[in-house]
Amino acid sequence: MLKLGVIGYGSRIGNVIRRLIEEEPSCRIAAIVDPRSEEIKRERTDLSDVRFYGQAEEMLAEEKLDGVLIGTRCSLHTEMALKVLPSGLPLYLEKPVSTTYDDLYRLKEAYERHRSEVVVSFPLRLTRMIQLVKEIVDSGKIGTVEHVQAINNTPYGAVYFQNWYRDVNETGGLFLQKATHDFDYINYVLGQKPVSVCAMTSKQIFNGSKPAGLKCVDCEENRTCEDSTAFWPSPKREKWAYCAYAADSGNEDSGSAIVRYESGMHATYSQSFFVRRKAGARGARFMGYKGTIEFDFFASRMKVYMHHSPRVETIEFEAANDHFGGDTQLVRNFANVMQGREKSLSPLDDGLLSALMCLKARESAQTGTFQTITWDRGAKR
Repeated sequence: MLKLGVIGYGSRIGNVIRRLIEEEPSCRIAAIVDPRSEEIKRERTDLSDVRFYGQAEEMLAEEKLDGVLIGTRCSLHTEMALKVLPSGLPLYLEKPVSTTYDDLYRLKEAYERHRSEVVVSFPLRLTRMIQLVKEIVDSGKIGTVEHVQAINNTPYGAVYFQNWYRDVNETGGLFLQKATHDFDYINYVLGQKPVSVCAMTSKQIFNGSKPAGLKCVDCEENRTCEDSTAFWPSPKREKWAYCAYAADSGNEDSGSAIVRYESGMHATYSQSFFVRRKAGARGARFMGYKGTIEFDFFASRMKVYMHHSPRVETIEFEAANDHFGGDTQLVRNFANVMQGREKSLSPLDDGLLSALMCLKARESAQTGTFQTITWDRGAKR
């Protein structure tokens, strides 16, 4: 039996563990660290044999575990990882791996000391779609990639203004929440190092003047507002409780970045959080001299356009509700890592780089400057 320790048992990590057990039935939750322990016990009677701890250090000292999963809120990802890394246990770490420069450097230094096997929650790189994109790019079929155009128009974006995600101190902003995935798969496909970034953000929609802390159930406009959650069924209503147009709604509602890579080519990326329904899109175009690969995760479709012959190849994928199939591949990899069969397919080195890119993009947007993507603390940001 593979014994799992969990630090922060929220809905996201709960879904990850459910898939992990489906893929590897020998996995069992042995211990949980969470301040909501009594609430979790009431809600999850199937966890009656699980031991609960108040501190991660206690769990790591008392339990003989095969792996640890961190699913805390984002601002604690680094802090908890720093407690686990010295144990040498395989670690599944939710993204973003850090939300501040200080945390990022602390995590990098600890990882370089201990080199534990870490699987970062970057499912997009392991989807069948991105695996095929990389295969085609690596084959040379479209030539060397000389430009990338990527988008992420999120149709469920209100979660970043009505849920706890609205707290920028927790999320670090929406580059760290969303772009971290997209930067990662772009880096993965290109196999190049990013060297600089410039970025811009806007808050044009969710910038109202409703009172801070206002909840939909208490708003006089909750029957006419398109984003009202006042009449949603519980408990979803409570999770998406807050007014998206309140003064404390938090995050930007759109952002864009231009990233230069070591070869001199550049990638553009843009994300928005106010589109709805079928306006949602997430994907990219990878362009070489010989051809272009275009794909959309939401549409489960890829096209390969050849530039010098009248040929377009269309590939359809089966839709999947686990980050387009990537979560299944991630948990399968983590199960194999715990058993010594594989190395991480989404290593912490890549999680650190993606977080650094997001922090530099955020700083660029805040200061109106180009930012060098470097680990040199003395370099001008």
